[in-house]
Amino acid sequence: MSNTQSSSTCLAQDISDVTAEGAAWLASAETYPRSTLAHWRARPTAPAVLPCGSAFDVVSVPAVFGRRMLDRLWDEGPGSGPVAAHRGRMLLFAAPGTAQRLPSLLEWEEWGSAVPGVLCHGTGDAVTVPPVTAGHRESHPESHLENHLESRWLVAPDARHPWLPGPEVVLWACVRAARAAAGSAVRISIFPGGDQSAKVYDVTRRR
Repeated sequence: MSNTQSSSTCLAQDISDVTAEGAAWLASAETYPRSTLAHWRARPTAPAVLPCGSAFDVVSVPAVFGRRMLDRLWDEGPGSGPVAAHRGRMLLFAAPGTAQRLPSLLEWEEWGSAVPGVLCHGTGDAVTVPPVTAGHRESHPESHLENHLESRWLVAPDARHPWLPGPEVVLWACVRAARAAAGSAVRISIFPGGDQSAKVYDVTRRR
């Protein structure tokens, strides 16, 4: 478990920025991490494209289903690793090797067919990650849609060696989210008409 911030809870406005240790972890995915860190120092509000498979894999799911997965992970499970939103999808950073194993686990799982649109990014793939600094957000109405479509961190990297869920944990979250979506009393944690990043996650509970 790790938390380099002084607060015991991660509020949306507090976790948008990546810590120095988190940036070092992200950069370690590159062949030349120092060059990546230098680029971020020069352009801290610019997204970046990073390779998967060494420092992390990424599991991409539709945003609404991803929110249900996060609720299961934080309310009933071990928490999550870093999580980002990008163009209507949620990117869950997972342990290397997850992208290779998760599809076969979903095939054998009874509820696997109820899990929508899972994309697994591992060795040989690359993903767009949000800026290390959120920067200024415009508040006027015409920028609302753009802000929701941009890349942003929901749980930003905060450690040099963050805990990352493996394929079994991601599978568990997928199944629990699918069962919740299929049930008659689904507990939705999304605030209608509000910012989907407004959910509070207590990172002190992360294993």
